[in-house]
Amino acid sequence: MNIHHLELFYYVAQHGGISEAVRNMPYGIQQPAISGQVIQLEEFLGVTLFHRRPFALTPPGQELYAFIKPFFENLTPMAEKLRGGVSQHLRIAAAETVLRNFLPEVLQELRRKFPKLKVTLREGYHPQVVTWLVQQNIDLSLGLLGGKPPTGVNAIPLFKLPLVLLVPKASRLKSAEELWQRDRIEEALITVPSNEPIRRAFQEGLTKRKVDWFSGIEVSSVEMVQTYVANGYGFGVTVHLPSLKLNPKVTRLPLEGFDEVTFGILWQGQRTSVLEALFQIIERTARELSAG
Repeated sequence: MNIHHLELFYYVAQHGGISEAVRNMPYGIQQPAISGQVIQLEEFLGVTLFHRRPFALTPPGQELYAFIKPFFENLTPMAEKLRGGVSQHLRIAAAETVLRNFLPEVLQELRRKFPKLKVTLREGYHPQVVTWLVQQNIDLSLGLLGGKPPTGVNAIPLFKLPLVLLVPKASRLKSAEELWQRDRIEEALITVPSNEPIRRAFQEGLTKRKVDWFSGIEVSSVEMVQTYVANGYGFGVTVHLPSLKLNPKVTRLPLEGFDEVTFGILWQGQRTSVLEALFQIIERTARELSAG
């Protein structure tokens, strides 16, 4: 009997249906995959394990669920017991700015509570980190949230960040509104990739104002945006990060009326004691940054 098929059936029985199981699986898996593998289990056993609509376990399904339930329920506690009470490895993805300016103090406090904890840090941006979460390559990510996360990935919004326009100090531009009055914007637009929340929010704001201004230089991070603005390549769009030091050759102009973007946590799986402690530290630090 395929043990993975039994695991999938356990989650289906525990949560009352295949779609509910998908939302509560500790790793990413799509509904058709669960459905197909549970059908294989039923074919192997020669019985129907549950009725689909409405959901209800059949007598054979009830008997099998009662048999496997204690094993799967005790897997996580046993793993934590063998590890000394906590998960020994935490894999985090975030933008380079967050990894350098935000996480060190957070992880320092977490390590005081869990001295044996191993941490792996990986640089990445939305939606790349979402793919890593679904593929179980990371445990959580910190960064800008873009839209509804896929099934199985959870989101915790922390605070909002306003969009800002970066211009060289030598520029005569006093406000972003002056740009919207022009027939044509000559300066090159420096932005992050189009699939990131900053770029989407900015383009939506331009559309509302019926302004055409398309990316001239696309870079990988908000720090690179201001680097190229400082070197005279054009005007840049980014967010106002409390922890990001502004280049002395650059001036920041507010983008009034543009939607803010949300900074938060994306995670998948069970909320272990380590994750709970990390979430508390991050949420407190985020409140302090927002207040400052």
